[in-house]
Amino acid sequence: MITEEERRAAADALLKAEIERKPITQPSETYPNLELEDAYRIQALWAEARVAKGARIVGHKIGLTSRAMQMASKMTEPDYGCILDDALYNDGAQIRANLFIKPRLEVELAFVMGEDLVGPGTRIYDVMRATEFVVPALEIIDYRTEVPRAITDTIADNAAFGALIVGGRIIRPMDIDIRWVGATLSKNGIIEESGVSAAIMGHPAAGIAWLVNKLHAVGGGLKKGQIVLAGSFTRPVDIAKGDVIQADYGPVGSIGVSFV
Repeated sequence: MITEEERRAAADALLKAEIERKPITQPSETYPNLELEDAYRIQALWAEARVAKGARIVGHKIGLTSRAMQMASKMTEPDYGCILDDALYNDGAQIRANLFIKPRLEVELAFVMGEDLVGPGTRIYDVMRATEFVVPALEIIDYRTEVPRAITDTIADNAAFGALIVGGRIIRPMDIDIRWVGATLSKNGIIEESGVSAAIMGHPAAGIAWLVNKLHAVGGGLKKGQIVLAGSFTRPVDIAKGDVIQADYGPVGSIGVSFV
């Protein structure tokens, strides 16, 4: 464990990295005794500072939902971060590439909560019952630290959240079998990735159930109207200024954005 003073110093360093667009040394290198609890506290302090500057927390993201990514990170469960309102974009947006350090895109589904949901013991059907809408989404992930990163670095860095893009068709959770939402991700007219939503822990609501139970352990939960990113079902694709992105979700619609 590290001290609260060290946690605040780490959060301040991440804020500076975000503002200056320059990655910092990994917190796990700066503080060798850094543990998971410290990392989530650093994330919370970073979020508090962003809110103090005018941002608003509008939801949560879940990462490391695939077994392959968990093994690569030497983790046995996902991680989570928060979504801020100043990092939300709609289909058709022109996004400044220089807002990020090394941005990458992932294909996901976003759940919009229709009612509050708290643990413990939350299951997939509880999530489905509490969800008002599901929409196609793209997550921009970004690293504010050097690499390679330990899992504590990723968590402290708000689980690598950069921005959220939503679009496509708004569906109710029972309208289709959301385990079998498929998508292709194209960059500049070339398909770079494809996947199906069942790759997210067998069901895209499974990670959200996990999140609700984890938040309960720290006195939290999900609120009506919040957005929750369920996790990626493709590998991340590098993006840069000039790139044009199209994510095709078939019957559920598509999302197109460009980076300028």
